[in-house]
Amino acid sequence: MPSSDALKQDLLATHEGFRKLYEEHRDCETRLAALTQKSLPSQEDEAEEKRLKVHKLALKDRMEAILREARESRISA
Repeated sequence: MPSSDALKQDLLATHEGFRKLYEEHRDCETRLAALTQKSLPSQEDEAEEKRLKVHKLALKDRMEAILREARESRISA
């Protein structure tokens, strides 16, 4: 049985939907890092930070669901 990291790498290489979610998640992390570097964030920055955190969590949940499906399909195969 492949490790979780190996399965993730396999999905990144073969599953376009997973790859798009992963890239969007990474983009959210980059934007969040930029926002947290600001010494005086505006109200808009704080609202965007909150929105990005919620969106990033939703992306992670969707990626986890794809990983779980892939894991289950490999076990039953």
